[in-house]
Amino acid sequence: MDMTDRKALINKKRIVVKVGSSSLTYKDTGHINLTKMEKLIRQLADMKHSGLDVILVSSGAQAAGISVLNLDSKPLEMDKKQAVASVGQASLMRMYQKFFREYNIIAGQVLITKDITMEEKSRNNVVNTFNALLDYGTIPIVNENDTVATDEIEFGDNDTLSAIVATLVKADLLILLSDIDGLHTMDPIRYEEAELIPKVMEINGDILKMATGSSTLVGTGGMVTKLQAAMIANEAHIDMVIANADRPYVLLDILAGEDVGTLFKAQ
Repeated sequence: MDMTDRKALINKKRIVVKVGSSSLTYKDTGHINLTKMEKLIRQLADMKHSGLDVILVSSGAQAAGISVLNLDSKPLEMDKKQAVASVGQASLMRMYQKFFREYNIIAGQVLITKDITMEEKSRNNVVNTFNALLDYGTIPIVNENDTVATDEIEFGDNDTLSAIVATLVKADLLILLSDIDGLHTMDPIRYEEAELIPKVMEINGDILKMATGSSTLVGTGGMVTKLQAAMIANEAHIDMVIANADRPYVLLDILAGEDVGTLFKAQ
């Protein structure tokens, strides 16, 4: 297998990492898994200490809110979902800041909505904020502003948002961490013969069918939104990798040029 494209990831300097709710929580309870969070933060800290610019797009506000409010499950009403996310976002940031401080890193919070690119002044303000945070040596932690927007709550898990952030900050690489190993030829939950696709050079109709062919988006980790993110990133000449957050040192392995997950190669 030609590993040239993988080895090129060694030279990436500005990385956006997106972590989904399923990669931060316990499956049975939905509460934040602090062990998973700490393992993620240790890798991000290593990346930062090596001289890389690192931006984290993190889901998990609702999960954290459920824990703080001692709820048995997610509420069904949109206003209550937003309220839970509001409480949870503050708790989530406290956890991130506590863990990052142990590695002498400061974390900053950025709450934005996906339509931020539609208005030039707002877009420029966000870009300037990101650049200032990186100049200060921090790791910006991004989430959608769930008290204003409902897109993430209803449709996505910050996949598209992370691609927009990568475009705004002119990232070299976008990494989507999830509970799946990458893009497969078919739904790996339903079909044992499903094979992992290590590299995608073009997101064409055949690739899109692999994502929509499942009986449920949940079964493929929301692959449709991940492909949407890949299209946004690749169009901006940004490579993207989908990988499993549970793999030990997954981020460091990707940046070492190892064959991990699925690489969507920008043309």
